[in-house]
Amino acid sequence: MFSPTLLSGFLRRLHGDCYLKLRAEPRSGGTKRFSRVATGGTFDQIHAGHRRLLEKSFEEGDEVVIGLTSDEFVARVGKKTKHDYKWRERELKQFVDKNFPGRKYEIAKLYDYFGPGIADEDVEALVASPETAPRLALANKLREESGFPPMKLVTIGWVSAEDGRPISSTRIRRGEVDTEGRLRHRHARSSVPAEKVI
Repeated sequence: MFSPTLLSGFLRRLHGDCYLKLRAEPRSGGTKRFSRVATGGTFDQIHAGHRRLLEKSFEEGDEVVIGLTSDEFVARVGKKTKHDYKWRERELKQFVDKNFPGRKYEIAKLYDYFGPGIADEDVEALVASPETAPRLALANKLREESGFPPMKLVTIGWVSAEDGRPISSTRIRRGEVDTEGRLRHRHARSSVPAEKVI
């Protein structure tokens, strides 16, 4: 477990994305900064933003817990998906096995925003998008009530499409961009804000 003095953080602006960069002193006996990290999302159509989130998670943690939103949770928060939970879980597993072979991970079904982040005492850090990052304070309050240590935060910036707007599953479903953020219709500009990864 890290003591508060081991980590220092600072905000930095890069290409319009604001993110928190954390530095840690190397742990003895481990290759990653944290033993166990958590991240999460809907992962409806895995795209470059999801890839960045997972890359950072596996970069930071020896083991990664990936929260995958349940169909019930998706409906409750008013999101739309193209695929049901079983399909999304299968595709996520295939993606992780292909891109991070031999790494330790588990997929946990999310019925709310927090999932394993507050239920698992061993999770040391949350890897999150700018949208999800503000939920850390509440998650840590709930962890404190259970007698668990607080999680650290590692955030990633949005991955932008060719038009400078974030890549999202919503934009992919609408046919605006592909999974790498390339514009499908060069003149397509939606006035509806892009959905973010949760």
